[in-house]
Amino acid sequence: MVMILLDGLGVFAFGVSGGLLAVHRRLDLFGVLVLALVTALAGGIVRDVLIADLPPVAFRNSLYLVVALAAGGACFLMHRILARLHQPIMVFDALGLGVFASIGCNKALGSGLDPLAAVLIGVLSAVGGGIVRDLLVAEVPRVLKEEIYAAAALLAASVVAVGHALDWPPLPVTVVAIAAGFILRVLSVVFHWRLPRAPGSAPGS
Repeated sequence: MVMILLDGLGVFAFGVSGGLLAVHRRLDLFGVLVLALVTALAGGIVRDVLIADLPPVAFRNSLYLVVALAAGGACFLMHRILARLHQPIMVFDALGLGVFASIGCNKALGSGLDPLAAVLIGVLSAVGGGIVRDLLVAEVPRVLKEEIYAAAALLAASVVAVGHALDWPPLPVTVVAIAAGFILRVLSVVFHWRLPRAPGSAPGS
């Protein structure tokens, strides 16, 4: 039940990030709800398809759709309040990133996948919604231009995989993993952290 609640938290967080971006791009109500839905649900659908948990849980449990639509509706009605946060799209996106990477890895491990494969599933689950969101508004996906993005998801998923290998209690490990992914993503934006590039490389070379 706690894992389901955490999954719902990730859906809501990603839904808000999609809804706020839609409002920022001046989309109408339908556009806001659509962008919130695809951002909130695409990553989980990718996860479930890859581990053959079919049909995806977003289609089996209407609560996921309700939470995603509620996130979009909240953005449409209260975007001025949410805008008071510092970089609200990034903050909610970072929260969704940590949650989906951790839950995705947990679910993949529970289905019997190898830890490395489970980490990959976690990362894909975390970045999937953001990729679809950015493409729909004609942006280069953040995973391709902001380097501490997939890396934050990788950290969260790796914490879960290590905890599973050491047989630590799954819930505390998952909470720590979510926090780790969230904090790394936020700090990377605040301090402009970047992954190292090849020595001597130059733009266009």
